[in-house]
Amino acid sequence: MAINTFEDLICWQQSRVLVGLVYNLTQSTNVKKDYGLTDQIRRAAVSIMSNIAEGFGRGGNKELLQFLFIAKGSLAEVRSLLYLAKDLKYIDDRAFTSASVKALELNRVITAFIKSIKSHDRKDLKSM
Repeated sequence: MAINTFEDLICWQQSRVLVGLVYNLTQSTNVKKDYGLTDQIRRAAVSIMSNIAEGFGRGGNKELLQFLFIAKGSLAEVRSLLYLAKDLKYIDDRAFTSASVKALELNRVITAFIKSIKSHDRKDLKSM
């Protein structure tokens, strides 16, 4: 499949799913009562997909890689905040595991994308 827009990126698609999961968790669990945590985890999750899109939109490998690493940082923040929500008993083990598995899979996909970019020129993205 050709990559013509950020929407074509598997990592962006998976980050969008994670954002939906985070929003659902923060709307339907005890996390919603903690406005600071709710705001922080939502902002971190949105930052992942936004940085992937922005990096792709910049048009160069160097910029894309920089924004992918920022996205990975935001992803680590989401994972850390999930632990906090679990530790505070805002979410149960099932919800924590479900979100953590999605986050870890997204991390693997972003890491693989970074490795691929480092081994190809940006012009090759459209043929990947």
